[in-house]
Amino acid sequence: MIGSNRRSNRRQFLKTTAVVSAVSVAAPAIITAKRTAAQDVIGGGDFQYRFDHQWAKLPDKYHWQITHNVAVDPDNNLYVIHEGDAALADHPSIFVFDSEGKFIRAFGEQFQGGGHGIEVHVEDGTPYLYIAGYQQTKTLAKLSLDGELVWQQYAPIESGVYPQDEASNPAKIWGRDRFMPTNFAFLDDEFLVADGYGSFFIHRYDYDGNWKSCFGGPGKGQGAFQTPHGIWIDRRQADLGPQIVVCDRANNTLQTFDPAGNYQKTITGFGLPANADTHEDLMVIPELVAQVSILDRDHNVVATLGSDQERILADKKANKGFTIRTDESMWQPGKFIHPHDACFDHSGNLFVAEWVATGRITRLQRV
Repeated sequence: MIGSNRRSNRRQFLKTTAVVSAVSVAAPAIITAKRTAAQDVIGGGDFQYRFDHQWAKLPDKYHWQITHNVAVDPDNNLYVIHEGDAALADHPSIFVFDSEGKFIRAFGEQFQGGGHGIEVHVEDGTPYLYIAGYQQTKTLAKLSLDGELVWQQYAPIESGVYPQDEASNPAKIWGRDRFMPTNFAFLDDEFLVADGYGSFFIHRYDYDGNWKSCFGGPGKGQGAFQTPHGIWIDRRQADLGPQIVVCDRANNTLQTFDPAGNYQKTITGFGLPANADTHEDLMVIPELVAQVSILDRDHNVVATLGSDQERILADKKANKGFTIRTDESMWQPGKFIHPHDACFDHSGNLFVAEWVATGRITRLQRV
């Protein structure tokens, strides 16, 4: 997630039942939780992880809200962003933890009610935080790791995609002509922003926050999107060069592009894929429909962790909406409810943030 190596709408999500189709290549058997009192391990073979759903500890004066995204800095500290509650204007939306799960600091009150994307990017040896806010915030911001603002931008009106007041008067209004950015990806001389809940375009910016161009828009694939929620640069295949990977969530696919934005291929078989990250030869894809998938360099699924898809989809069907996410007593050890983001640390361990009412950050320590 560090430097160039890192890396809809809620109503749309609640309407969309992920039909988890077969992966385009032969899919592995789903690896279910195998819990023992001593180990709490999920996975199998080369992909076994010890899970800890309570790894991150908050001070009493703060509380977990809907956890959205996670990122790791050069010192292996973890940054967590919440959607937050706009009515709790003094409560920070960003929490920072050291490599042992100890709380370090909190900031980001200005993103309460709309906190979404968070990434760490190193520029000329200095790491920065990039923040995407949706709902009423509708913003991009670049911060120091302590939360000091470097720059902040709103809807790129010059793109011709948005109404004239979308930048000057951001409001909690949804639609394909609205700006609801979700996540970032970083090329050498520019970064990309997925407008995952708004226009469904991918925007390009220089590192001073100036808009350059865009591609994509609404559609059913091959360069068009239905909730391009996650975005990331895949550099694992040197012969291909960097590839843009877009998690086209409501189409249940990944799409890949060259750096110029030319469509390359589609990878099918996911349950609302939400974001991506890599470590060495592996890619992680958190899926909102209750599992985390590990992919090889060719985007084949080699492991599926903590899957609880059958129970979560049955809940949605029976209750006409996802209710388990609001009732912690129904959460099962070693099983995921709604993975919304995941990232690797420097050792290849994983952190998973879930879209659940009281928030949850799970650490998966590779065994």
